[in-house]
Amino acid sequence: MVHFLDTNVLLYSVSSDPAEARKRERARDLLEQDEGALSLQVLQEFYVQATRASRPNKLQHDIAVGLIRTWMRFRVQATTVPVFSAALEIKAASNLSYWDSAIVASAQALGCAVLYSEDMHHGQVIGGVTITNPFR
Repeated sequence: MVHFLDTNVLLYSVSSDPAEARKRERARDLLEQDEGALSLQVLQEFYVQATRASRPNKLQHDIAVGLIRTWMRFRVQATTVPVFSAALEIKAASNLSYWDSAIVASAQALGCAVLYSEDMHHGQVIGGVTITNPFR
């Protein structure tokens, strides 16, 4: 089963915060599976958040890029006109932000049944995609 990984999964996988050890292990378990899917938006968000100057233990550019290249082994959805249009429709029909709607639209475009995210409502189903908080 193909599953979509939100940005927070990627960020937890590189966390060095002892309070996030359980989440780090769960994120790494998800990233070890071959059925993952991402979007360019998720990869971009990861890079920006992981390398920002105010982040404790921020990643250096080369390390962040290396991780992104590794994760590009997964299916990666670009923001195309159909994905953008679907995101606008999801936004209009739900309480999600545009950015979360774009993630759901990308998951739909890749045929994902599950979207792993800590940021959206656990158990909510949108257009055949079930949002699951893997850190519960």
